[in-house]
Amino acid sequence: MSGHVDLHHHGDRDAAAGLLDLAVNVRLPAPPPWLADVIADSLHDLGRYPDPAPAVAAIARRHRVDPECVLPTAGGAEAFTLVARAVAGRRPVVVHPQFTEPEAALVAAGRRVDRCLLQHEDGFRLDPSSFAPSGMHADADLVVVGNPTNPTGVLHPAGDVRSLRRSGRVVVVDEAFMDAVPGEPESVVSPDLEGLIVVRSLTKTWGLAGLRAGYVVGDPALVAVLRGVQPPWSVSSPALAATVACLSERAVAEAEAAAVSFAGDRAVLVRELAGVGLRTAAPSAAPFVLVDTSPLGSGSVREDLAHLGFAVRRGETFPGLGPTWIRLAVRDPDTSRRIAAALDDLRRVRHVA
Repeated sequence: MSGHVDLHHHGDRDAAAGLLDLAVNVRLPAPPPWLADVIADSLHDLGRYPDPAPAVAAIARRHRVDPECVLPTAGGAEAFTLVARAVAGRRPVVVHPQFTEPEAALVAAGRRVDRCLLQHEDGFRLDPSSFAPSGMHADADLVVVGNPTNPTGVLHPAGDVRSLRRSGRVVVVDEAFMDAVPGEPESVVSPDLEGLIVVRSLTKTWGLAGLRAGYVVGDPALVAVLRGVQPPWSVSSPALAATVACLSERAVAEAEAAAVSFAGDRAVLVRELAGVGLRTAAPSAAPFVLVDTSPLGSGSVREDLAHLGFAVRRGETFPGLGPTWIRLAVRDPDTSRRIAAALDDLRRVRHVA
């Protein structure tokens, strides 16, 4: 492992009271009323231990897989902890820049982690040849990759992700933001799950960050290993009820409509940024974009933006990025115009030509 960064830094630490929050990638500040009602109703059963069976059935039905292939978890973070503790591998490799919790979990489990750093010059795109028999990471036996990747927003072709598999290697795919991609065309969830562990989160789309709701879909043999080390009743009854509700036909349709809306709002943000001379790092398929603010100077603009009323996600805590990178959550068009104008103001204050 090379290059020290704070792997436990997340966007909530960049947000602060009184600032317009562009740092956290949660779509809603709270669950919609129909979902809040489901959660409230579940409180009547708190005297009983959680029963994951309805959630298991809902996940299996949603993804058209056998129930043995799924496991509800307390958000995606618990899934990464279970992987780190239970899935064998002497050479884990995490593809960066991406969500840092998988590496943090591996390190906490006492495992030495290597990094595959994707490059800006290549559009932060995954190169499967790095993991081929003649590649730099040929001996990796546990690979973690995000799709679409946080913070770049890059959506890797499913074929490229599947091609990372080989005998003796487990591939963990963080699809926490896949439900924000219209149609989910590059998801690797399919009847062929051999060697795969796919991690999903419900917190981003449904405003459930405080509830911790997620799940795993994967190779049944690997899911059994995770199930074997998961603490009893780790997923609460309200989280399980929310999981069932969020995977209903109604909710899936609502999430798809939100994904389409995100795509339109993201296009506005990208256009507004381009209008003030800033480009996103790569075409994003996610509800956020990664921006290199180096045209505004060599330092971070995060504190300057905070003085102007905006909270943004710093980039330097993602391996492979530096302080000029910021991640911006996609919001409504008016907010996009406001953050672009604030960045343009910084250009003038800093006397950048």
